[in-house]
Amino acid sequence: MRIWFKIWKNNHLLKDTVIEDNSDETRTHKIFHALEEVCYEFDLSKPIWLNATVSEFKRHDKARFNQDNFLEEIDFDYLEIHVIEED
Repeated sequence: MRIWFKIWKNNHLLKDTVIEDNSDETRTHKIFHALEEVCYEFDLSKPIWLNATVSEFKRHDKARFNQDNFLEEIDFDYLEIHVIEED
């Protein structure tokens, strides 16, 4: 599985990275592990999965985490997660 993470501010891409997970974990565990890894890499607190975020992710394999998803202040508009390749 490959997941692309992007940080956006004012319609400009600030940072991006792809996390690859070839383990035998479940899809959900792979997504959570990748999110944890990217938060460490980008020095972010872990976002909260709100119902709207979960729904969006289920429909499109893509979701955005904005200020509502973070407990701390963020200096960007949103963190986007996008599954680009499944096992």
